[in-house]
Amino acid sequence: MKTSVDDARRCARALVASLDEQQRSLVRGDLADSDLRQWTYLPGNRPGLPMEYLSDAQHTLAIELLLSGHSPAGGDLAMGAVEVERVRRELVTGAPPEGDRYWLRVLGDPDGDEPWGWRINGHHLAVHVIVTPGGITFTPHFIGSEPAVVPSGPHAGRRILGPEEDLARQLATGLDPDQRALGISSGDAPDDILTRYDPVADPTLLPEGIGRDQLRPAQREVLDQLVQRYLHRAPTPYALSCWRDAEAAGLDRIRFAWAGPTTPGERHYYCVRAPEFLIEYDNTQDGGNHAHSVWRHLRDDWGTDLLRAHYARLHSG
Repeated sequence: MKTSVDDARRCARALVASLDEQQRSLVRGDLADSDLRQWTYLPGNRPGLPMEYLSDAQHTLAIELLLSGHSPAGGDLAMGAVEVERVRRELVTGAPPEGDRYWLRVLGDPDGDEPWGWRINGHHLAVHVIVTPGGITFTPHFIGSEPAVVPSGPHAGRRILGPEEDLARQLATGLDPDQRALGISSGDAPDDILTRYDPVADPTLLPEGIGRDQLRPAQREVLDQLVQRYLHRAPTPYALSCWRDAEAAGLDRIRFAWAGPTTPGERHYYCVRAPEFLIEYDNTQDGGNHAHSVWRHLRDDWGTDLLRAHYARLHSG
């Protein structure tokens, strides 16, 4: 059965083979590169091959590679970030953009048996995939939307991060007074996600929040739906594996915190903390019309554990 790894390998091979020498020098990298963990979701140039200058056929392969790192719903979300970024650029310049400003790196050799990976980064999109014989990882994973609500045109009213916002607001507004004392960390939302684009996410930066074990069954179901909304950005096998890890660590160790008003349209923030992962979301800039969302795996961002295990096996004995 075809897997996301098969799709990614096929796309990466075909794309690299289609490039000229200069393009290939920009796209190729090594997993040992010192800048592997340097990333950002802010506007600006990135290391790698600019996708806006690819041919139509090459661009198609790059988009297929992007989709290979997602479930169908996650792929729609990633492409939604690309499409909303086009809207943002047109709102700024008054003209449709001529190309998508994202940068691609292929790390290692997709033709070989050794670990390899790829990343696509640009404003409000950051996807990092590492593949080893022992498995595959998909974080850090960042999706943003500016504007959070498309104001006009054929997609007026579109909210690509609407479910991420609505589920969390449903949970926050449904807290009773005792629960609110724990679950609402502040009446003011921070200006951005608290872990920012740090190479290593620090969960101690996040408010403690309310534990899943302190929620009623219906509230727990909403929290679980919210968590799985993020996990299921990735292909299903990986999403299920992450959820099983959360179950093994104890679902009641998951904690949720909201900051800011709970009224729609106001600046707001929330986070979810668990032993294995963290999630952050903010919609605070531009009067609450500029959203960020990130999923970090505390043990295996950048494939850290998989790579460690691979090289340990390689050098054992």
